[in-house]
Amino acid sequence: MRYLPLTGDDRSEMLKKIGVSSIDDLFKDVPAADLNPEIDLPRHMSEMAVERALSKMAARNTAAGSVPFFVGAGAYKHHVPATVDHIIQRGEFLTAYTPYQPEIAQGTLQAIFEFQTQVAALTGMDVANASMYDGSTACGEAVLMARRVTRKKKAILCGSLHAHYARVVETMTQYTEDVVVTQQAQPANPQAELDALIDAIDDETSCVVVQNPGVFGHVLDLTPVAEKAHAHKALLIVAVTEVMSLGMIKSPGEMGADIVVGEGQSIGNGLMFGGPYLGLFATNQKYVRQMPGRLCGETVDSNGDRGFVLTLSTREQHIRREKATSNICTNSGLCALAFTVHMSLLGEKGLRQVARVNHKRAQDVKLALSAISGVEVLNSAYFNEITVRLPGNAADIVEKLADKDILAGVPASRLYPGAGMDDLLIIAATETVLEDDIAALATGLKEVLS
Repeated sequence: MRYLPLTGDDRSEMLKKIGVSSIDDLFKDVPAADLNPEIDLPRHMSEMAVERALSKMAARNTAAGSVPFFVGAGAYKHHVPATVDHIIQRGEFLTAYTPYQPEIAQGTLQAIFEFQTQVAALTGMDVANASMYDGSTACGEAVLMARRVTRKKKAILCGSLHAHYARVVETMTQYTEDVVVTQQAQPANPQAELDALIDAIDDETSCVVVQNPGVFGHVLDLTPVAEKAHAHKALLIVAVTEVMSLGMIKSPGEMGADIVVGEGQSIGNGLMFGGPYLGLFATNQKYVRQMPGRLCGETVDSNGDRGFVLTLSTREQHIRREKATSNICTNSGLCALAFTVHMSLLGEKGLRQVARVNHKRAQDVKLALSAISGVEVLNSAYFNEITVRLPGNAADIVEKLADKDILAGVPASRLYPGAGMDDLLIIAATETVLEDDIAALATGLKEVLS
């Protein structure tokens, strides 16, 4: 850096104050192999040579839209109309970061207000915030919020909560008073898993976190969980990784959820190699002041005209420091805008139509794979994702299908290594999957298994 304002003595004093001996101690949680990885790249090249080299590297990837694609497990390939990209690239949207000055950011604030309205309607909740980083961090924030609301410490995570969400919750509560208890996943018996979760709720419980549809694709009625949680003055947090499902199944709010978190990537946003994504967060009105992130509200100006302003934004960046409800410093504004544009284009009728197509595609996949000897489908109620038990190692079978240009899904062992799920494969089928793709998957799987 050209200018370092701190002297060595300054840095030593800061390290002493926070109780570490060196700067390296601040990175002790990062695995050594990942902290300073060896990157096999030349030191310098011309611009044209760099373009050629990177293009060659990129060509090694298999693009999701170029082959039969059944990969889901938290990130889903949906059709995003070209109109969405055109609108969000308009200068007034693309360059506007944060509406700190509402008098000159009314367009951005109105878009945020509409986004909040859409999310609240989808989730069946009273109020939604202006978005968060992604679904997993929103889930972690919900657990922290539950402790503030209930003043209790035990958070129970359902076994079929996405493994990455569970890990983020564990990371975010590592230095708090929260005690995280993760239930055992039962991919073949989701009702037994839910019953065990209900039995685990007691007077010490601050919240229970349930994913619906679960990571293995099961759709369940969460009303009994809500009833048991509320009887013990605990909160029900529902995580939704496939927000498109809310166009077809009962909303979490209708089933008694107190907080709904989710990943909004499915609407308006492509896969984008895993990010940036869009965290959804909604809750009931009585908990709104404990909700993390920022909230845009509708008001009137001095002339009585309709206007918008940030009404709640108790973040560290707003000088709240230790009293802040969240240390997440921003929202996913552009991704939220893409969500809002896509939702506006679909409307309620369009969303339900797309959701029905998704379910039909999953039904077709289930029917095709059930006819293959040795393949067992574990789902009876599902949206657009199912889990199958294969007569062999699922990860090896996925690799063999990839050699045939078929991306067949996500091996459960990739999410839950060492959990005895080596033969399970999670398969997603959205509206982008065609009949030919399903036929290719079934044919390819028969060939590999034979």
